[in-house]
Amino acid sequence: MPFIETEDIQKEENVYINYQDSGEGQPVILIHGWPLSHRMWENQVQAIVEAGFRCIAYDRRGFGDSDRPWNNYDYDSLALDLRTLIEQLDLRDCILVGFSMGGGEVVRYLSRFGDDRIAKAVLISSVIPLVKKTDANPDGVPEEKLNEIMDSLQNNRVAFLAAFSKQFYNYADQKDKVSKQHLQYDWGIASAASPRATIETAKAWANTDFRQELRNVRVPTLIVHGDADQIVPIETSSEQSSKVIRDNKYVVIKDGPHGLFITHKEELNSLLIDFLKK
Repeated sequence: MPFIETEDIQKEENVYINYQDSGEGQPVILIHGWPLSHRMWENQVQAIVEAGFRCIAYDRRGFGDSDRPWNNYDYDSLALDLRTLIEQLDLRDCILVGFSMGGGEVVRYLSRFGDDRIAKAVLISSVIPLVKKTDANPDGVPEEKLNEIMDSLQNNRVAFLAAFSKQFYNYADQKDKVSKQHLQYDWGIASAASPRATIETAKAWANTDFRQELRNVRVPTLIVHGDADQIVPIETSSEQSSKVIRDNKYVVIKDGPHGLFITHKEELNSLLIDFLKK
């Protein structure tokens, strides 16, 4: 099991980040969503490698098999982890693929480190630019709802994650595409993550405003979102991002839930591979 060693942004301690490295060719880096791990990408890894690319998927700090520091789960720290991965593996001409919370890492990375090693970007069900409802973002998630999530994570995390998984896939409408066993698999990954990391990263995706940073995304970008996403409303996320990111292709997947990497995997993989090869 390979690891890279990254230093905390506040230089408190070194953190080991677990990653999976498969295939050969132009590197494609997969950044997983909250509260899962790199294992969510198994269908995409296979498709990407078979299409002739090198695919690298890693566990965000606090999740999967990566280290679990107590502090530093803000997007600056997470973007620095990504930068360290790219530098230590000496990756160039990379394609960054961020799902949900991972879209924030893509945008923060490009804002802080530029695109000297980045060729393209992909944002899938992404939280950017802003999750929280404000006067300037009326379609966002109300703050009281976000507070309920934080309270549940603090006091009833394991039960909350089980219910969240169903909403993640719009399970009532997608039972023919998502098995009960898969819900249990996701629950196992999510509940085994660091409780502290689960809460602190939730604060990051709930409160970080990327609206000004979207203009730092100058590489060709594929934006994919489901119009039935119950986790990240399309109106407050990809609909806005597609109007600001300069060079983008925006695709809305009909009836797609948040977890469309499972429910609409064939459609998503086709879009992804076509964009990688273009």
